[in-house]
Amino acid sequence: MRKINIADVAAEQRRSPKGRFELERKHVSLALGGKKDAGEWAGGHPFDVELTTLLPGKRNFPLHSHAAQTEHYIVLSGNGILRDAEGKEHSLAPGDHAICHPGDAHQIENTGAEPLIYYVIADHHRADVTSYPRTGKRQLKPEYRVVHVSEADYYADEE
Repeated sequence: MRKINIADVAAEQRRSPKGRFELERKHVSLALGGKKDAGEWAGGHPFDVELTTLLPGKRNFPLHSHAAQTEHYIVLSGNGILRDAEGKEHSLAPGDHAICHPGDAHQIENTGAEPLIYYVIADHHRADVTSYPRTGKRQLKPEYRVVHVSEADYYADEE
């Protein structure tokens, strides 16, 4: 068994080049001895837990969906929205729980005047594809390469 206190977990800052996306994360699972993006098959935990803080006006990530991963959000303080693929905005307030299953596009934005603080619990998969519907990009896990995908004949260059 391992135990930590959130106050002892180091914070990681993440900011996009122009600053539209910015957050602070505390990787609880890593502090408990987990391995980044590695489940039980690689000596990690079956899921990841992180405490995230979004400052007013900031978004966590571009609108995206996962092919395999499920994410569960638990709002502790602040106010914001959870945006879906159709652009619908679902309000977020303290005590709210939200779950995004594989294929559910999602994005969180702090629309309040105070920091939006929430936990993210995500299950682990050996492989995942993150899709960005606005740009058509894909991120491949475990390679962590962002690519543009184009149509191709299934058998092209195979025979």
